[in-house]
Amino acid sequence: MRRIETLLIANRGEIALRVMRTARAMGIRTVAVYSDADAHTPHVRFADVALHIGPAPASESYLNADAILTAARLANVDAIHPGYGFLSENADFAQAVEQEGIVFVGPTPAAITAMGDKARAKRIMIEAGVPCVPGYEGKDQNDARFLATAADIGFPVMVKASAGGGGRGMRLVEREQALVEALQLARSEALSAFGSDHLILEKAVIAPRHVEFQVFADEQGNTIHLGERDCSVQRRHQKVLEESPCPVMSPALRQSMGAAAVAAAKAVGYRGAGTVEFLLDADSNFYFLEMNTRLQVEHPVTELVTGLDLVELQIRVARGEPLGLEQDEVVIAGHAIEARLYAEDPAEGFRPATGPVLFYEAPEGEGVRCDDGIASGGEITPFYDAMVAKIMAWGASREDALHKLAYALRETTLFGVKSNQAFLAAAVDQPAFREGRATTAFVSEAFGQHGFSDTDATPEDEAAAAVLLLRERRDAAHRASLGVPGELLDWSSSPPRPSTAVFGERVVQVSPTGSDTYTVVCGDDKTQVVVRSIKHQTAKLTVDGRPVEYVWLVCASREIYLRRGAMTFHLQDSTAQLSADVQAAGGGHVIANMHGVLIELFVAAGDRVSAGDKLAVLEAMKMQHQLHAQVDGTVSQVAVAAGEQLASGDLILIIEEDADAGSE
Repeated sequence: MRRIETLLIANRGEIALRVMRTARAMGIRTVAVYSDADAHTPHVRFADVALHIGPAPASESYLNADAILTAARLANVDAIHPGYGFLSENADFAQAVEQEGIVFVGPTPAAITAMGDKARAKRIMIEAGVPCVPGYEGKDQNDARFLATAADIGFPVMVKASAGGGGRGMRLVEREQALVEALQLARSEALSAFGSDHLILEKAVIAPRHVEFQVFADEQGNTIHLGERDCSVQRRHQKVLEESPCPVMSPALRQSMGAAAVAAAKAVGYRGAGTVEFLLDADSNFYFLEMNTRLQVEHPVTELVTGLDLVELQIRVARGEPLGLEQDEVVIAGHAIEARLYAEDPAEGFRPATGPVLFYEAPEGEGVRCDDGIASGGEITPFYDAMVAKIMAWGASREDALHKLAYALRETTLFGVKSNQAFLAAAVDQPAFREGRATTAFVSEAFGQHGFSDTDATPEDEAAAAVLLLRERRDAAHRASLGVPGELLDWSSSPPRPSTAVFGERVVQVSPTGSDTYTVVCGDDKTQVVVRSIKHQTAKLTVDGRPVEYVWLVCASREIYLRRGAMTFHLQDSTAQLSADVQAAGGGHVIANMHGVLIELFVAAGDRVSAGDKLAVLEAMKMQHQLHAQVDGTVSQVAVAAGEQLASGDLILIIEEDADAGSE
């Protein structure tokens, strides 16, 4: 048996915390590593020891194997747990760890190599008799070879990075004319994300379910599966909702798919935790997609239905212990669903968001679990993945789990940075998901061509915001006063003078009309608001006779965040106006729409462009985003160069619009 008394977690955020909690419960000392951007994050504070490993960019810190190994030597660790992402599926890193005489909590380097390359993995699966999607996974990477294969198997096809995952380096191609450009984009994105531009091509299985099996193997040759997870609800090929068991799984299908998953693991001599992913069509045909040689983001739903701690099993297997569990001893009880909370703007195509975490509060309740890695006072930076928390619920039935998850989403608070919270609540409430009919086409089918847009604050929300702003200012003034009795608050010997707030173009006036009672006027609308109680960040109000509860936060006395259920509103007491020069520029000013790196620039000063022309590519949150011209005209100024780090709102270039534009 190998000794593991000190464990370094080569990761960050919620997964680092999740691993540390189990390690601590097992009596194992934990070591965190962190970049400049993460110096004050929860995983650093939780660990027994924390070591700095480099600047904020992942390539200089969490992807820097030498820095992590140096930290491991300094802390005299026995083992390294890689979490997921970063170096978790890097065979060279696993090999380097073992060469240092340190235990790698994961599969062997050989298994990582075999399954880390999609092309090689698919060839191994075909030999092992695991069903695979028709396609091409050869060494010839010439465009002509891909075009010939696509013509042979028929469109639509899927282009994928051979070394990739998480939707990066992946493109759905529906017609021959779009294939060459898709190959170019996929190669560029794959090279940036994974260091390899090798691609594979597969026949696209339209609107399947994405079903994966959790497998586990020990060094004694025992390999089992722990049931399946349905991960069909995705956007940009990244998972959003996951559940176990799969709503359409039958005992016979589970036996067949589980056997295929175990065969896949045995084919590469697997060790530890892994996930074998399949596409499942409407006729119960399934096809091997890929194997993730690590712990998955969504592993907690398996923990909730099996009662097993997968990190503990990983550590025990890494010590050399047998699993101590036979296939027929795995029992799936009840139902579990996970929702991934991302810092992103669903209304803008799920664009990653950055900014401060002004206030964060995780949900609590029976059957509710939340794995997170953020805290109030922190910040979401552009350097890492946009996922900030996993909100989960377990119930005796799927319906019970759905009710608990909906409750948990209504009880989660995140102020300061945009999130997909309202989208998650809406997705869980969609009939197709409630009824267990969701496929990988769910998001586009449920929310249509224009996607999801957050609900705007109602006049009643604005009335409540105006009252809470007044109360905050009033109470701040009272705290600063000397000897003013509390019973005189809101009292006046003359008719009360209204307090005014301006939300956008709406002028809202608030007048105290009694004990904790206010009249709010906006134009011809009049609303009565009664403050029933204010405790910490929760305000219980009655608005026009209807009880409403808000979680709220006032910033700098003129800015307020409100959460009502799963919906968050950000209101500013001012009229937002564009500066005169930006107004005059119209669509000719091309700015960075998020923090990121400008990796390509396709135009120069003096170039003619037409609306729709591709101008630049911005990389943020590991994804590449194309910027296109909105007007016809001539590029008059280029303000930045390729390779520069940009902040959201930074000017990239100016297009001098044609004088006759729009004159017809």
